[in-house]
Amino acid sequence: MKRVHNFSAGPSMLPLEVLEKAQAELPNYKDSGMSVMELSHRSGLFTDIITEAESLLRDLMNIPDNYKVLFVQGGASQQFAAIPLNLKKNGKADFVNTGSWSKKAMKEAKKFIEVNEIASSEDANFTYIPTVNTSIIDPEADYVHITTNNTIEGTAFHEIPDTGNVPLVADMSSNILSEEIDVSKFGVIYAGAQKNIGPAGLTVVIVRDDLIGNASEQCPTMLDYQTHSESGSLYNTPPTFGVYIAKLVFEWIKELGGLKEMQARNEDKAAMLYDYVAQSPFYASPVKEDSRSIMNIPFVIPDHDLDGEFVKVAQAEGLETLKGHRSVGGMRASIYNAMPVEGVEDLIAFMKKFEKEHQ
Repeated sequence: MKRVHNFSAGPSMLPLEVLEKAQAELPNYKDSGMSVMELSHRSGLFTDIITEAESLLRDLMNIPDNYKVLFVQGGASQQFAAIPLNLKKNGKADFVNTGSWSKKAMKEAKKFIEVNEIASSEDANFTYIPTVNTSIIDPEADYVHITTNNTIEGTAFHEIPDTGNVPLVADMSSNILSEEIDVSKFGVIYAGAQKNIGPAGLTVVIVRDDLIGNASEQCPTMLDYQTHSESGSLYNTPPTFGVYIAKLVFEWIKELGGLKEMQARNEDKAAMLYDYVAQSPFYASPVKEDSRSIMNIPFVIPDHDLDGEFVKVAQAEGLETLKGHRSVGGMRASIYNAMPVEGVEDLIAFMKKFEKEHQ
């Protein structure tokens, strides 16, 4: 069986062990005579799956008891609307603009509330994370929104901002489960599944109890956190196969040693690639060192028009989806949890060879 190293920003690679277990269970789940994809979401078998998925996630992230875990649909992009509709009190919120996804979140929120951009790195093409502290936060804001890891730009928050009594809301789509975090610092965490959790179609929302049950009258039923909280994420048919794969991924992370071990692995992988780029006269990183992501690593070849050739030749050698986003250019290696260290080693070996051939 041919498998490549998939550096896609999402949907991204899944652990081979997870795929193989799903493959083995696919036609006949636990002697039911049915696939997981055929199980009723009201059945005992699926109830066990979704209950165990939540339990595992709570254990991995040490989620406090006063938070609900919701398995919903619509992607992180649907949460851009759900958040202001659920958290609206004074009708205004503070946003930190760190790139493409922050801008989309702000644009959507403006349909429902007043949006205040309190910090931005747009002045340097989003190559750094701006400083955020309580002095720039409106104490009357309904929430402060950040994007903890910027998939396109390759930046990440390494210190979680102190927002005082204003709830902190985080789009954690591209770095959830990649490192240890203190969930109690957040009011809401949301993440699309297709990077570190499972297949596209599932969205995880972790929300503090006091922020549930206050949705505005215009909030649709399916965007109301109370709808999903009261029903155990079973108000309507959830993305059952996505929840099942997420459970397998959570089990895989737990077996590896949890988030402490996962963080160490991820930091080691990222350091290997950043260190190689730093010592190379051929490649360069566009991101300021103190703001670099350990999940999404962009790099460029300055003064050469070689991006297309690099991506094409890399693909022929089993290194997939290395083209950078059009707004940044160059290349981007997304090295999420499932990327083995061998994938990064093979990428560096290819980069060395390409550099030698084009100097």
